[in-house]
Amino acid sequence: MTRGILTPDSRIYVAGHRGMVGSAIVRQLASRGCRHILTRTHAELDLTDQGAVMAFMAQEKPDVVVLAAAKVGGIHANNTYPAEFIYENLMMEANVIHQAFRAGVKHLLFLGSSCIYPKLAAQPMTEAALLTGTLEPTNEPYAIAKIAGIKLCESYNRQYGTDYRSVMPTNLYGPNDNFHPENSHVLPALLRRFHEAAKGGADVVTIWGTGTPKREFLHVDDMAAASLFVLELDRGSYAANTQPMLSHINVGTGRDVSIRELAEMIAAVTGFRGRIDFDTSKPDGAPRKLLDVSRLATMGWRAGIDLPAGLASTYEWFLTHAADMRT
Repeated sequence: MTRGILTPDSRIYVAGHRGMVGSAIVRQLASRGCRHILTRTHAELDLTDQGAVMAFMAQEKPDVVVLAAAKVGGIHANNTYPAEFIYENLMMEANVIHQAFRAGVKHLLFLGSSCIYPKLAAQPMTEAALLTGTLEPTNEPYAIAKIAGIKLCESYNRQYGTDYRSVMPTNLYGPNDNFHPENSHVLPALLRRFHEAAKGGADVVTIWGTGTPKREFLHVDDMAAASLFVLELDRGSYAANTQPMLSHINVGTGRDVSIRELAEMIAAVTGFRGRIDFDTSKPDGAPRKLLDVSRLATMGWRAGIDLPAGLASTYEWFLTHAADMRT
C-alpha cells in the first residue's frame, strides 16, 4: 500500500537535481503531476554551508526531501581526491538531514551506494552485510560518508520518530551521467573511450585491471522509479521488510557482468572493432559487487530495463549531447 505523500500539491525538494539520479527523479515526479518540485543549483545553494541550508529549509518548508546530491566518481577520482570525497559528502548529508528535521520534514529519502559493503562481503550482498568487514580501500572515504548518511537517518528515526529512509543503488548509468574519461564511473568512461576510439579509427582500447571483476548495472530511470516506490510505501509495509537498525534497502537488478563482458558489449554498441587490452598493473577494485535485491522484490518492485537496451539508449543520449560534454 502507498501513503500518498507525492501529490500534486506536495512540496518536494530534490537535492542534486542536475545530477544523473536527481534529474531522473525530477522527470518522474513531473510526469506524475507534482507541481511543486523545489530545486537549487550549487551556485544558488551550497549544501556544505550549514547556514545556507538552514535558511533554505526554513524558508521553503518542504514536505518531502530527496537527498540525491553527492560528490561522485570512479576509482581514479576516489584515489586522487579522498579528502574532498569524505568531507563534501559528510557535510552535505549532515546539513540536509539535520536541517530537514529542524524544519519539520517528516519524509526524507537518502540515496547511498553499494560501496558501503565490505570488499569481501558474501555475494550477493544483503543489507545485513553493512559494517561486517573491511571496505574497498580505493573508495573507503566515500563509503564511510555514505554509511554515515544511513546512520544519520536511522538515528533521527530512533530518537525523534521521523520517517527517513535510505536506498542503496548498485552502479548506475543513463542520461546525464558523467562521461569524463578519467573522473567518471566505469560504464560511462568506457562508453566515451570506445566511442572516441571507434570514431578515430584506433586499433586498441586499454582498460584498467584484469577485466575479471564483476559488476551490476542499473539504469537511472529504474533507480528513480524504485526511489519513489520506496518513498511512497506506507510505514507498515516498509517496516515489515526492514529493522530499526537496518533500515536501508538495496536497489539493483540482481544480475552482474564482468568488466570484460561490459567492455565487449560497449564495443559492439559503439561500433569499435579493434583489440581490447587490460593493464593488469592498475587496481581492479572489489572482485564482485552484486546486490541481494530480494527485500525490494518482496515489497513489490523489480528493475525493468535490461543492460543491452539500457546501453543502446544511453549511447543514443550520449551522441545527442556529446558536443556539450565537459572536457
